[in-house]
Amino acid sequence: MKTVSTDQAPRAIGPYSQGIEVNGFVYVSGQIPLDPTTGELVNGDIRKQVTRVFENIRAILKASGCDLKNVVKATVFVTDLSNFAIINEIYSQYFQENKPARSFVQVSALPKGAQVEIEVIAFKG
Repeated sequence: MKTVSTDQAPRAIGPYSQGIEVNGFVYVSGQIPLDPTTGELVNGDIRKQVTRVFENIRAILKASGCDLKNVVKATVFVTDLSNFAIINEIYSQYFQENKPARSFVQVSALPKGAQVEIEVIAFKG
């Protein structure tokens, strides 16, 4: 088991790793829209938040030696399902070639008041 870490994504805000690599898989912890430089939540609409989340995920995957094209599963957590279409629009820009399996669920709240959190599993094989 290998810890994946980069300063190009926000530091973990709890007792967990940005990512873990094991047996050819990279498990990226749920990312909320934190600016990696300031550690602060990206203010603004859902579009800005989703974009920041994907850039954080991309940075962690890059640190592990892979990219979004390696993602096999994504889980999207949102505080408002009415943002489904907007999130899908941005999501599809990041997953143009590869369309990973996905779950999309509404939750009552996310850390730091974020509107979205996304976790992914990638396969390096």
